[in-house]
Parts: sequence; structure tokens; C-alpha cells
Amino acid sequence: MNVALNVIAVKTLVRKEMIRVMRIWVQTIVPPAITMTLYFIIFGNLIGRRIGTMDGFDYMQYIAPGLIMMSVITNSYGNVVSSFFGAKFGRHLEEMLVSPMSNSAIIIGHVAGGVLRGLMVGALVTVIALFFTRLQVQHALVTISVVLLSSTVFALAGFINAIFAKKFDDISIIPTFVLTPLTYLGGVFYSIALLPEFWQAASKANPILYMVNAFRYGILGTSDISIGHAYGILVGFVALLFSACLYLMNHGVGIRE
Repeated sequence: MNVALNVIAVKTLVRKEMIRVMRIWVQTIVPPAITMTLYFIIFGNLIGRRIGTMDGFDYMQYIAPGLIMMSVITNSYGNVVSSFFGAKFGRHLEEMLVSPMSNSAIIIGHVAGGVLRGLMVGALVTVIALFFTRLQVQHALVTISVVLLSSTVFALAGFINAIFAKKFDDISIIPTFVLTPLTYLGGVFYSIALLPEFWQAASKANPILYMVNAFRYGILGTSDISIGHAYGILVGFVALLFSACLYLMNHGVGIRE
């Protein structure tokens, strides 16, 4: 299959994903917006008044980038894992597999759909955040590149989860028991400088810490970690996870079994 036809295939998959997201917008767009609004009210407004400032910023202002990134991560992951598993469960994945569409195009199309949903929800949460605090982007290129790379990482992770999932319960295990704890421990609500030295070192094993802090650096100009290290980890995860997705697809793991 030549490049031009693969491009058409990717565009078609992305269009399908966006139609799906907008058709059930009450399930895909509204819930994260409501959840993040509650976070801003409870953690930012009520608890934040008692905390005061963190790294020289109002607490509400400090946690806003983390909450935006949290919404991007969870929605990028959730969109791909539910969509691709739905294709497996509904038995229409076979139509893509027997078509001239390459496995790379199938991966890129689903991942792009997940990234777009993550960006849509992230943009909505950003608008909500502006009702509670003031945000001024300090490094636009860092902000945009980090959010794109982070959403791509978790969209690819969602694709892998969907490949191995055998029933609907399997697509909720990783978000519940892995993704949520890592997100809460990823510096969304606090600076790791507040932690004892041992737990600071332990926190640096959490990849979400680098995503949240790099995004916070892009918006507020402050970070607990090296931005260079964050980019290295993000690019490395994108390459590793895409290679893993392609390997699994090429070998029919979870698909032709």
C-alpha cells in the first residue's frame, strides 16, 4: 500500500474517531470538565486558601497545569483503549486487517484520535481554569510540544492495553490501579521539593512527574525536574511504545488468537 493510500486511511480513522467522540459528547467531553471543575473548587479554592503559595505561585495557579495535563493523559488513554477494544469486540477490526491498510496506519489513526480528544478536553479544562486563576504561557513551544508528546505516550499505552484486553473489565484495570495512582503521585498537587530525599528520588521514577512538570514549566516557568530529561523520557516512550504496538500488531497478539 503506497503512502498516499495510507494517508487516506489515517484521515478516515481520525474522522471516525472524532465523529464517535462528538456523537457521545455527554460521555466523552462533559464528565472530565465537571470533574476538573470540582478539583478547582475543592483543592484549589477551599484547600488552597489554607496552603497559600507554592514555588511563588498561588496554589490554584500552581495546580492548574497539573490538572490540565491530568485531563489530557486520562482522555487520550481512555479514548484509544475503548475505541480499539470496541473494534475487537464488535468484530469490525477484521475489516481493517484484511484491507490494504498497513498496521502503522491503524495505530497512527487510533492514536491521533486519542490525542485529539485529549487536546479537546485539555483546552476545555484550560478555559475552566481561567475562571479560577490567571495563567500566562511562558514558553509556548514547550507547552505545545509537551502536551502533544504526553498525549501520544498515553494514547499508545491505551492501544497496548486494548490489544491485550479480552473483556471490558480489562480496559479499566490499568487506569484504575496504575494510571490514577501515578497521576496523583506525579506532582499534580504538590512540589516534590516538599518530600523527604528518599521519596523525591522515588518520585523521579514516575514518568508522569516529568510530563506534569515540563507542562508546568511551559505555562508558569517553574519545574522540579530538568526539562531536557523530560523531553528525553517523552521521546523515548513514544518510540518504545510505538515499536511495541507495531510488533504486537504484526504478530497478531491479542487479535488473531
